[in-house]
Amino acid sequence: MKLNGVSTTKDEKQPANALQESELHFRLLVDAVTDYAIYMLDPSGIVSSWNRGAQRIKGYTRKEIIGTHFSQFYTPEDRAARLPEKALAQARSGTPFEAEGWYVRKDGSRFWASVSLSAVRSEDGALIGFAKVTRDITERRQSQENLKRAQDRLAQSQKLEMLGQLTGAIAHDFNNLLMVISANAQLLRRRLVDPFSLRAIEAVELAASRGETLTRRLLTFARRQDLNPIVVDLAERLAASRDVLASSAGRNIDLALDTAPQLWPVMVDVPELELALVNVVVNARDAMPDGGMIRIVAENVCLTSDDALDDLTGEFVSLRISDTGSGIDPEVLPRVFEPFFTTKGPEKGTGLGLSQVYGFARQSNGTVRIASSAAGTTVVIHLPRAVGSVVSAANRDQGDLQRGSDRILVVEDNYEVQQATTIFLEELGYQVSQVDNADAALEYLVKDADIHLVLSDIVMQGSINGLGLAQRIRALYPHIAVLLTSGYVPATQAVDSTLKILRKPYTLATLSSAIQDELTRANARRDR
Repeated sequence: MKLNGVSTTKDEKQPANALQESELHFRLLVDAVTDYAIYMLDPSGIVSSWNRGAQRIKGYTRKEIIGTHFSQFYTPEDRAARLPEKALAQARSGTPFEAEGWYVRKDGSRFWASVSLSAVRSEDGALIGFAKVTRDITERRQSQENLKRAQDRLAQSQKLEMLGQLTGAIAHDFNNLLMVISANAQLLRRRLVDPFSLRAIEAVELAASRGETLTRRLLTFARRQDLNPIVVDLAERLAASRDVLASSAGRNIDLALDTAPQLWPVMVDVPELELALVNVVVNARDAMPDGGMIRIVAENVCLTSDDALDDLTGEFVSLRISDTGSGIDPEVLPRVFEPFFTTKGPEKGTGLGLSQVYGFARQSNGTVRIASSAAGTTVVIHLPRAVGSVVSAANRDQGDLQRGSDRILVVEDNYEVQQATTIFLEELGYQVSQVDNADAALEYLVKDADIHLVLSDIVMQGSINGLGLAQRIRALYPHIAVLLTSGYVPATQAVDSTLKILRKPYTLATLSSAIQDELTRANARRDR
């Protein structure tokens, strides 16, 4: 047979047909791939082929893209940096260009891709063009970023937990010192009449009060604060606190409150809630020395696992406090909830404001998040929806100084605190006995059950703490009243809601009122 004047045999035609068929199959295979964009460029970077994967990923049809330069797939920033030319030059030199980065689809949207660009040469080494392979890995990158954020949050949470354990232990011991100072100062004030001495006592009491505020913030951060939560209407509480918040914000800052209708109730310790709000507002004020706006928004939200908020899900009330200040440096933003960390200058902050907010939110079974930019900072406190009757803002107990003659057993392992408490009780007219641990208290009651009330610290040396002692007394001596005191309650400790806990350091009036309440309750139990 002759083909174009050249005589060919049947055996010569078979390899040629097989080669053509193999090339056809290869083109069909490449075109069928949809997970990868596979296409050819000519030596100058012009697109010369286009598979279905390229059309799916980049959005262009063959007719639209063939004959155009591949640089249009790059971002404006990469084109300005001449990255397309650099990629061609590297591939031309014999080293494939491989990279990950942002690329642009036909509709202008960006996607994260892994790309490879290799030179294609003829048998004699002449450059024919380039083979370009692109894979869209946006979802993989997003998953990696989500994982990293989760790991960072876990590491930060563990760090804050360790700091909480340390600060909780320090604050507990410091509270015992304050109890001694405060109690003796109050007793001296009742005996002194000299104006100079009274001013000295006032200075001591002021210092003790500031120390109490300091330890209160530390204990809240550590989630060791003995909170007294009640069910409240957050809209009502915000309205009641408006004057305090406005005063904290200052005259040149506008304060706006926006509460959604039908806001769900929440269960919180009201003083700690108000302190948290004041702390955030004061931080916002300091970020706006020339004035600005603070906006507080409360609304109902339903959290899911996708929100990645400390594994919290369900119905919450979101309390969002935003300002128009200068913002916080991204490098220090993850540290703002740490105790004693502050971005303010010397003498301008203790670094305990936001740590109190963090502890309050977590101990209230919620959480807190912060975001910041040059346009301002937003702190969001999430509090779980509560079920129960709302306690009005007008219902607040006022402690009155009341005297008595009942017999009281003080259980306290710190000698100085034990003595200060005893003097307090004797000042109120009570008959007092003391022991330094729960085992000794139980032994004492076996010998002398004519005790009307046991006043016990919660955290003590020995095999039984204050809570265990209270449970034993209620089981063995139900007629004896029990009043517990503590600088903090361990977060892992289940506290009986029927047990009254008196926060250290306490005033004489507060102690008097708490004792009378417990004695009245015990008498009511005896009369049943």
